[in-house]
Amino acid sequence: MFLVLVGVTYQGVATSLERRDFTRPGGLGDVGGLQLHIYCTGSGAPTVVLDAAAGSLSAAWGPVQAQVSRTTRVCSYDRAGLGWSESRDSGYDPARVPDDLRALLKEAREPGPFVLVGHELGAAFARLFAERYPGDTAALVLIDDPTAGSQPAEGRTMLTAWPWLARVGVLRLSGYLSRRADGLPGRAGGAMKVFLNRPDHLTNAAMEIARMDEVRTAATASTLDPAIGVVSLATASDGPPKMIVTEEDRRRITDTITTMVTRLREVPTD
Repeated sequence: MFLVLVGVTYQGVATSLERRDFTRPGGLGDVGGLQLHIYCTGSGAPTVVLDAAAGSLSAAWGPVQAQVSRTTRVCSYDRAGLGWSESRDSGYDPARVPDDLRALLKEAREPGPFVLVGHELGAAFARLFAERYPGDTAALVLIDDPTAGSQPAEGRTMLTAWPWLARVGVLRLSGYLSRRADGLPGRAGGAMKVFLNRPDHLTNAAMEIARMDEVRTAATASTLDPAIGVVSLATASDGPPKMIVTEEDRRRITDTITTMVTRLREVPTD
């Protein structure tokens, strides 16, 4: 019991310090009374929207966002309950994610149509957004698209234990999850490590990952407007949560996004 109390105290002190050191980089948008975090940089059209993998957050896109913002406007965001976004009192509902994103973009006054870039679960949500809002979707860039084939369930066995292990400081001491962000440089990597030791984030992350197959099934059955361009690519990332941690993968993703933006700019408008 004494060791548990020590761990809880250690976790609480560290979390308090991290809240001060890693404040949100973007703003909060009101989505039906829920405050969701969105971070936009750069200028130009079309705007690129980055949607992270299951259990991940906007900070995972840090290096990619920095590069893409040299070419066009780019926004990353945190789904409800993840990162700097508030949790929904009614619990996690994957069917609401595309609607949340559209409402958040409108609240932030970001004009479409958008190039949606999704990683893993984010790719599935990008498909669902494009099916639901084809007029707001210019193109999709799907990274490690879960609809492309069967997805292994590695790393899911301890999901329900993550929040408890974080509360007593075990995850922080062991680096079990946070070390997966070692390949992310600077503040992006620091923020990822912070939230991968946070019980509140991990509670919602575990729910997302546990229901990932449900989202994949819905995305696989989705029908996309043939006018929407789609590009897919695979990375060397593993998880959960998956992150783009190699320089080579970040370069390929950045090049793919900027190429898509350039192609869309070359298409004549009425």
